[in-house]
Amino acid sequence: MLSPYKLVELFYKDPAECGEFTETQGSDMPAAYRSLLDHDDHMTVTLEANHDSLVDVEVLDTHHDAEFYSRKILLKRRSDGRVVQFGIVRLTLALLDEDVRREVVAQRMPLGRIMIKFHVMRHVELESLWHVTPGTNLCRYFSSDKSTFGRKAWIHVNGQPAVELLEIVTPIES
Repeated sequence: MLSPYKLVELFYKDPAECGEFTETQGSDMPAAYRSLLDHDDHMTVTLEANHDSLVDVEVLDTHHDAEFYSRKILLKRRSDGRVVQFGIVRLTLALLDEDVRREVVAQRMPLGRIMIKFHVMRHVELESLWHVTPGTNLCRYFSSDKSTFGRKAWIHVNGQPAVELLEIVTPIES
């Protein structure tokens, strides 16, 4: 199992700017976070159901080479623009059909919605859950310095691990 730092280091020279990660179990998470993160479903669908709003993607940064396309993103509620998730995604381009690759690189919609739109045969695999103490960068994105939780997951396409994900939800106000 790889820590979330491998993905964080794609976009941060100092990973502490993003946050500090401590592995946890679903049973140790508050129920609201557990329902958002401890599952094998697309986060796009889960967040939209939880927030009763479609979500839109804001791509903050990308890296693209012959093998991988990586992006650092925010998902925001369409209803009011509130950030509901920070994420880092690394895709193995060769494992995705041309139409899917083109839509991902266009940066117009969340990855989960793209996969659903193109009927990509996929399986989401939860790898690990993390307690996250946000660094300065996450605090700015979330407009909060409260700790939160995230997950590391894989999306398998046609039986191959095609997408590696780090998904951190905005702290839930109690």
